[in-house]
Amino acid sequence: MRRERQRHSIGKSEEFAVGRMKLIRIGTRDIGVIRLQSGELRAVMNRCPHKGAPICQGIIGGVWDSPGPGELTFDATRHVLVCPWHGFEYDLKTGREVCWKGAGSLRMYPIEDEGGEVVVAL
Repeated sequence: MRRERQRHSIGKSEEFAVGRMKLIRIGTRDIGVIRLQSGELRAVMNRCPHKGAPICQGIIGGVWDSPGPGELTFDATRHVLVCPWHGFEYDLKTGREVCWKGAGSLRMYPIEDEGGEVVVAL
C-alpha cells in the first residue's frame, strides 16, 4: 500500500529567485529548491547519491554534449546540478546522472507554485 505524500508550504513564490538554490529544512530533511530560467521549480534532497555530498552546494549549469568526434555543443536549456565533491552532473528534470549511468539518481520531490505559495510534497 502506497502512502499519501505530505504537502508542505515552504514560502512565497517571490522568495525563490531564478538560478539560486535555497535550502529548506522539513523535519529531518534538507531540501534544495531551485527556480530554473524557464520559471519551473525543482526540489531535490541535499544528498548526492554517489557519496552523500551536500549536493546543493554544487553549481547549476547547462549540458555539454558531443554530436560526434571532435565536436562539442552547449545546451543551456538542459539544467544540471554538479556535485561539489566529485563533479557528477545530475539532470534537474529527471534526476539522473548525465554521464555515469551507475551513479544513481537524485531524490526529487514534487513541487508547485500554487497562487504565489510554493508547496513541496514529501
